Amino acid sequence: MAEAIAGAIEKKQNLIAEAGTGTGKTFAYLAPAILSGKKTIISTGTKNLQDQLFSKDLPVIRKAVKAPFFAALLKGRSNYLCSYRLQNALTSTLGFSKEDAIALAKINLWAKRTQSGDISEMSEVTEGDPVWYQATSTLDNCLGQDCPDYAACFLVKARKKAQEADILVVNHHLLCADWSLRDSGFGELLPDAEVVVIDEAHQLADTASNFLGVTIGAKQFNDLAQDTLMEYYKDATDIPALRTAGEDLEHEIKDLRLAFGIELKRGEWREIENNPKISGGLNAVKEQLQRLTDQLMLASVKTKALESCFKRAEELVQKLNLILDDRSGKWIRWYETHRKTFTLSLTPLDIASEFHGFMQQHQAAWIFTSATLSVANKFDYFAGNLGLGQAASESWGSPFDYSNQSLFYHPKGLPQPNDPNFIPLIVNFALPVLQASKGRAFFLFTSHRALNEAAELLEKKLKYPLLIQGSRPKALLLEQFKEAGNAVLLGTSSFWEGVDVRGEALSCVIIDKLPFASPGDPVLKARLDAMTQQGKNPFFEYQLPTAVIALRQGIGRLIRDVTDRGVLMVCDPRLLKRSYGHMFLDSVPPMKRTRDIADVQAFFQQETQQ
Repeated sequence: MAEAIAGAIEKKQNLIAEAGTGTGKTFAYLAPAILSGKKTIISTGTKNLQDQLFSKDLPVIRKAVKAPFFAALLKGRSNYLCSYRLQNALTSTLGFSKEDAIALAKINLWAKRTQSGDISEMSEVTEGDPVWYQATSTLDNCLGQDCPDYAACFLVKARKKAQEADILVVNHHLLCADWSLRDSGFGELLPDAEVVVIDEAHQLADTASNFLGVTIGAKQFNDLAQDTLMEYYKDATDIPALRTAGEDLEHEIKDLRLAFGIELKRGEWREIENNPKISGGLNAVKEQLQRLTDQLMLASVKTKALESCFKRAEELVQKLNLILDDRSGKWIRWYETHRKTFTLSLTPLDIASEFHGFMQQHQAAWIFTSATLSVANKFDYFAGNLGLGQAASESWGSPFDYSNQSLFYHPKGLPQPNDPNFIPLIVNFALPVLQASKGRAFFLFTSHRALNEAAELLEKKLKYPLLIQGSRPKALLLEQFKEAGNAVLLGTSSFWEGVDVRGEALSCVIIDKLPFASPGDPVLKARLDAMTQQGKNPFFEYQLPTAVIALRQGIGRLIRDVTDRGVLMVCDPRLLKRSYGHMFLDSVPPMKRTRDIADVQAFFQQETQQ
């Protein structure tokens, strides 16, 4: 794999490089990239993988490779402390809750000693805590070169290092932000790159799709209102209409969230248009946002911070109008409701031509790698999604001995997925497997509803520790799972990929259904309709390949090392009953297969005899 990548770098070619778990993908691209001496950007799927690559893999390679190189890590701006905003919050007269005030004091102590300003260093206040909004910046509220703390800005320092680096480690979100040039003055990362490596490349199309669209929501409106009020009390108390406009916008946002109802969902735009309460609320928000913008225009001459709020308000007006007025047919309009907020989105129907054009602008060697890029040994789906056309493709299987290390169990008599008793019935099929494996299992579901139903049933019937996604943070659940050594973890999509449990603690993976995306999802529905209109077959060209790749990711949790052993159980009878089942079966590693529970019991007994 390293040789193939070295060849692609030398010839400035694009390469799709699929490699099974345990191949050592990271080293296979790091070594040739470093030895080439070319400026390389490496993009990973998540911030966790980014940290692992930078802190663990690069130091190992550094010892092995004699060539000197300078590496840097760059994250999105919300990952860096903003000293100016932190001080603003600490001196604000708006006041904070007791918990937030304590958290801000802790952040302030850490701010005095941190070298990087990377908030992941700060263990006492978790990254997900909303209080970080007061101590980090967004593109909207950053004052840029007008900021009094600009010279000491952690983000500016990180970006300077990034531009000087030979090897720069980013993530897909940051790469796509750079591509869409939303972040003004930050589109300068890619032009210098001679090699771009996309790791976990199967996630790129979804991330890119989000970035090329427009999303605004209650959070941006509320943040603008709060920042305006903070600046009003500091420097603009002679404009009382500014305060009223900020407070009124907050009220209209609350009313609009209530108009959407209590159900948490993603919905089509026509549901907004057909509901007078929601469309009326949206118009009221639009009018109130315009009022606030008008007041901010008057106040903007007072300070740079108020001028920044005015620019943000103008941009929000533009984005809201863009979403409300779109009739082009090139975009999907949809909304999503969360517990206290909502978002309104415009997503491109197709990103292939956009991405192809983007690659043409940056004449680098592009390497796309992941364990799951092919469907039944073909790369057409992945290449088509990103407009890769003539890219070379190669695949290297996993070095593990699947035929001896694993067993694929698909019992007879499984219920159809649309059976109202599907979950209780498959739990009964799964129980003897969980008894044979003595717990030590991931039970993966395609929906939260199915997970919750199974959790209720298993709590009464299982003697092993039961860990349920959502009961605590993902990282803590995984730690508990590893420490217990005999637990059963119930998870949905976030546990299907990017989770690495080696050794005996995970010896069984049970999957409830073939992971077809919900046809009710507004973005998917619009894509499928558009494909039908173009004369394509959306099921075979989109839904099926997406599900195959998701299943391969789920299966990939099972065997993570040369000594791992385990049983895979898939509870969906469509695997053998439908003509497309072979597409899934052809994409599964070469495991021994059985339909008999006695073989599963014998497999685990073998383990105790060894």
